[in-house]
Amino acid sequence: MAPMSETPAVLWAPDPDHAGPLAAFTAWVREHRGVDADDYAALQRWSTEDLEGFWSAVAEFMHVRFRTEPTAVLGSREMPGAQWFPGATLNYAEHALSEGPGRADDDVALLFAREDGLERTVTHAELREAVGRARAGLVRAGVGVGDRVVALAPNSTETLVAFLAAASLGAIWSSCSPDFGARAVHDRFAQIEPTVLVAVDGYVYGGKRYDIRPTVTALQAQLPTLRQTVLVPYLDESATLDGTTPWAEFTAEQGPLEFEPVPFDHPLWVLYSSGTTGLPKGIVHGHGGIVVEHVKALGLQMELGPGERFFWFTTTGWMMWNLLIGGLLVGTTVVLYDGNPGHPDLGTLWKLAERHRVTYFGVSAPYIQASLKAGLRPRDQFDLSSLRAIGSTGAPLSEDGFRWLGDAVGEHVQICSVSGGTDVCAAFVGAAPNVPVWMGEISCAALGANVVAFDEKGEELVDEVGELVITHPTPSMPVMFWNDPDGSRLREAYFEDFPGVWRHGDWVRVTPRGSYVIYGRSDSTLNRGGVRMGTADFYAVVEAFESVVDALVIDTTELGARDEGALLCFLVLAPGAELADVEPGLRKALRTELSPRHVPDRFVVVEAIPRTLNGKKCEVPVKKILAGVAPDKAVSRGALQNPDALAPFLALAAGGS
Repeated sequence: MAPMSETPAVLWAPDPDHAGPLAAFTAWVREHRGVDADDYAALQRWSTEDLEGFWSAVAEFMHVRFRTEPTAVLGSREMPGAQWFPGATLNYAEHALSEGPGRADDDVALLFAREDGLERTVTHAELREAVGRARAGLVRAGVGVGDRVVALAPNSTETLVAFLAAASLGAIWSSCSPDFGARAVHDRFAQIEPTVLVAVDGYVYGGKRYDIRPTVTALQAQLPTLRQTVLVPYLDESATLDGTTPWAEFTAEQGPLEFEPVPFDHPLWVLYSSGTTGLPKGIVHGHGGIVVEHVKALGLQMELGPGERFFWFTTTGWMMWNLLIGGLLVGTTVVLYDGNPGHPDLGTLWKLAERHRVTYFGVSAPYIQASLKAGLRPRDQFDLSSLRAIGSTGAPLSEDGFRWLGDAVGEHVQICSVSGGTDVCAAFVGAAPNVPVWMGEISCAALGANVVAFDEKGEELVDEVGELVITHPTPSMPVMFWNDPDGSRLREAYFEDFPGVWRHGDWVRVTPRGSYVIYGRSDSTLNRGGVRMGTADFYAVVEAFESVVDALVIDTTELGARDEGALLCFLVLAPGAELADVEPGLRKALRTELSPRHVPDRFVVVEAIPRTLNGKKCEVPVKKILAGVAPDKAVSRGALQNPDALAPFLALAAGGS
């Protein structure tokens, strides 16, 4: 592939006199480490070339509280199995709850807002007391180091309190959003054999109220290790359920706020892969790895700290919740929202940004796309003068999305498109306060992450599309997968293709400027006549049509066939739209905007696109189904938001039209 780079337009340029935490850190390493980094690129280069020097500087500069000092920064560099800060003990909750800048008693720890207007402001003094009470409840339930505490709960105050209480004891946390079905929750929680379940009675979404107590009862019967189920009356203050302890009773007694020092790699929480095949994999992160990665990402990369207000739209079933609450580690106020971001209209979250003077506003790329399509101009409707940065993740942000943010939200707002994953609970590539934002590009690699594009032979590519790989260990890589004693599943997930190198599963192009363009998942890539293209490009064209609500593109070529297979595009059309009217325009746009090779052989109208519980399109499972793989081997129905959406694909695989 020929080089693709002509320098795109700069949508946002940093203030040359910018003096924030990253500048202070750069000055600190000059003084204390003798490292002279004139710009971000130089700092980033040092951060990947001298792993020990960089991560020890982060720990010292960001005041990581080691109870026992480490004997080294990096014991082993092997991937998998790198040993960070061996010998150290610490506790995540101590970093979130102890007094420090932004965490004085009267400082606001969190602002909570629910779709139906329920709001709550919680100071650090109130948060500390609440965590002490919940901790006492867990102790009474017999919870100790290494026990599992799970939650079927929304992005609310009680959920955060329960997590911090569990972490303070060295217990291991895991959460699912209350809109997950009983089977999906069971598939996740049963693996880790929890001791305590914290659950809400129901939740509000899109103007409707959903009672989930039957799901809670079903889970109690299916989780034999549970000693106690705690019911949070979230929808109805008088809600009860047999066999549960009310939250008020569970937290009735004050308890000391103490922090169990645990080893650096002691499990903090279990997150889950999207689970499109088989049971979701339990991804385990350690206390120490998450603390050092999150204080680096939030405190330096994003420059969050005291006086800032940090929001990201997320549920408790997505890793962005874990990153959002990490704002407490750097003394910033976190803004929690629970509800449908499009109810009663797409202005809801922009209104929230105005009301709570949000400084860093994070959403998904599809939400930005939806706001654009709806013709919103938030800058005209809301006072967004506090806003300095907009985060976007979950899918590649289109050039139209970039353009719309600059035009309709504000030229002064930094566009922070980021990409990483649940696997590391962090971003590998993102933004920095002293790097420009180029149209359609992710500005830079994160500090400490050596992000490279590889060809099939494992050789580095510049300005060509290749596999996104990480060549050096980072602290928040998983300490293990749950129930993977010999580490074979972990190795298979990331290290099989290029031994000793993390293969992430995304197509990426590294530009000569050091910026990045993500092209979608490398395992669902469109390969037509040798021209490879990520599905993100395809969706950017197709979903720009107002009559197209959603789309799924499948290239059946890479499924062992000798000849090039069909390129199929499945469409969900807007009410009243007809394929015959839409198809000619789609074909023309794809031919002109991508290439003639990327015009589908066939368009098929379906009612819905199958998506995982995390909202990702099921490209690879559908690809497997169409190749004749047995459906139950291709996808776990319990891992889908809408299992019925598989029906037309199953019919097609069976020879239907």
